[in-house]
Amino acid sequence: MSPHFRQAMTWLHTWMGLVLGFVLMAAFFFGALSVFDREIDRWAIPETRFEPQPMPSFDKVLQPVYAQLRPHPSDMVATQQRVIGSLPSPETMPMSSLYAYTTHRDPVLAIGGEFDVPNKLKDDADEHAHVHGWATIDPRSGQFLPDDKLKIGSGWFYPMHYQLNWSWLNLGSWLVGLAGFSMLVALVTGVIMHRKIFREFFTFRPWKRTQRSALDLHNLSGVLALPFHFFFALTGLVIFASTVYFPVGHTLLKPLHEQHEVLEARRTGLPHEPAGVAAPLASVDAMVLEAKRRWAARDMPGEVGLLFIEHLGDANGYVSLYRAGSDQVALVGQAIHFKASTGEVLREEPPPSAVGGINEFLTGLHLQHFEHWLLRWLYVLGGLLGCVCIATGFIFFVEKRKRKHAESGSQGSRVVDALAVTTVTGMVIATVGMLVVNRVLPSHLVGKGEWEKLAFWGLWVLAMLHAFVRSAPVAQARLNPAWREQCWGITVLALAAVALNWLSTGDHLFKTMVSEPYWAVAGVDLSLLASAGIAVWVARKLAQRDQAHLPQLTAEVAHG
Repeated sequence: MSPHFRQAMTWLHTWMGLVLGFVLMAAFFFGALSVFDREIDRWAIPETRFEPQPMPSFDKVLQPVYAQLRPHPSDMVATQQRVIGSLPSPETMPMSSLYAYTTHRDPVLAIGGEFDVPNKLKDDADEHAHVHGWATIDPRSGQFLPDDKLKIGSGWFYPMHYQLNWSWLNLGSWLVGLAGFSMLVALVTGVIMHRKIFREFFTFRPWKRTQRSALDLHNLSGVLALPFHFFFALTGLVIFASTVYFPVGHTLLKPLHEQHEVLEARRTGLPHEPAGVAAPLASVDAMVLEAKRRWAARDMPGEVGLLFIEHLGDANGYVSLYRAGSDQVALVGQAIHFKASTGEVLREEPPPSAVGGINEFLTGLHLQHFEHWLLRWLYVLGGLLGCVCIATGFIFFVEKRKRKHAESGSQGSRVVDALAVTTVTGMVIATVGMLVVNRVLPSHLVGKGEWEKLAFWGLWVLAMLHAFVRSAPVAQARLNPAWREQCWGITVLALAAVALNWLSTGDHLFKTMVSEPYWAVAGVDLSLLASAGIAVWVARKLAQRDQAHLPQLTAEVAHG
């Protein structure tokens, strides 16, 4: 292979990794946390700390709940801006569709519905004349739970993974997509660069200089998790390709897309439009029993994960029941559709085609809705290895150049190092600090979620300022003490989060592990303690390495 080609690949690998590595770090870290997003929700919202529940009875529990559901105030405001005239009172809006969703890890049940509005839309291209309502309920009783609290795991860390919680013009999703593409480029160019890839798989020399050991760990973590990194970068791009990056079905091909929906409804027998004739709703519980019987007959018994009713109260109404396919990797629903007014089966989804099966498997493997706990922890390990690979890439970049920059007076290494500290330890400080604030603020505080978000960004900004202020030694070819100091900060915050959880809820580790086992909360506490232990170990190692290199650096400066 041409040395010039390999040199070009090295340049591409270095600079694409450096420029977009900061985004990739967030994607990998919060992707790892998202594997247990529901468990983090339980830790953050103590009143939801009970055992996961199956889909409750619709006839006895859910139907009275939907009678109380109203359009959400925030969506009322958003819809008012899209329609002509004032919206009617929420109490008078008829519900036209509804859904209920749960997983094998959810104690609570997410419900929602669409409410018809009589107003005309301002934009003829806007087809959505509905107001949405949603709520969280206790499926055991049907009681509404306070829905103004931030679900830190599923509502903050999870979207942080794929859109950086920056929804304006989908810029966050585009930035993560660009970073995902750069990850694919970095993986390919990394393989081309390293001719001795199998030797590097087994090579790690922590006793060597920081530059050498950082490169060893970068190569080791990159090669060890190479299939994981490649697969998740690729499938992440594929999943969002048609909905965010190239939504041609709703733009260039919108007329064709609409025609396809009509033809598909005619083919499947599921009405596309309401008939305009009122009709009662038959027993949904009877439909659930029939769906379970049919799933069992196909040798795949299971519970309902998603319940959906379209054209509610209309003669064309139908009920769709999707199986909770948590017993397999593929993201499948095996939906069975019923006529809402009579309960007769309209359609039973056939097995997917070969292409459809591959798509379901790849999507399910990325979104990991399955019950395999060991595989979930392997996902966490893979995500954290991605973080290690990126972080050591930053360190190697700085270590390789900081002495030359120090001699020339350049501040390049200092800036990159400060940004690396911000992205690595600063991100962890923001994350753990958010959990601390969650336990410190009163449960009944109005707008508590907004304060938690503000704390997250505020702590991250403070970590960045600290990293830049303390980065002066990098300009002298020394280690940035901010690395060590922020590790101690992580330690204090992690221990504080565990202690505050105990003090505010009474759920200490002996209780959640032994007397009244509740592993969702115990797992978060144990992870925080592990983080504190790792942070202490890293901080001490950094202090030892800085002291060991100081005499050598002083001698070199003296001989100038």
